[in-house]
Amino acid sequence: MAATIKLEIVTPEAKTYSEDVDMVTLTGIDGEMGILPQHMPLMTQLVAGEIHAKKGGENIFLAVGEGFVQVTGDRVAILTDMAIRAENIDEAKAEEARQRAERRLAEKLTAEDMASASAALAQSLAQLKVKRRTHK
Repeated sequence: MAATIKLEIVTPEAKTYSEDVDMVTLTGIDGEMGILPQHMPLMTQLVAGEIHAKKGGENIFLAVGEGFVQVTGDRVAILTDMAIRAENIDEAKAEEARQRAERRLAEKLTAEDMASASAALAQSLAQLKVKRRTHK
């Protein structure tokens, strides 16, 4: 049997994903990284975007928000504020959220409101990227 690594993604609402996979690609604060079984241990900040996991011949895509990643030799643990599998993304709602966030960012906002609107924009863009990638 080929070596695998456990991918666990947890949001405040639930454990969103927990399966053994062959490889995980994600974007951390220092850029994109590929994680294979027996990867060296590390912790990093997760950037809103996409997670791509390979499991056998299957490609799994998830849109994720900001969070944290812990990698050990046999596990990738992700704590994030949003994680949605591609097939569960409502493209129309994500597009509405993107437009709403862009309108808010055009307003005069407090620093806190600006950060909130920027996070909402990043999450909606992540969902649109993942959903549109899987339309093929």
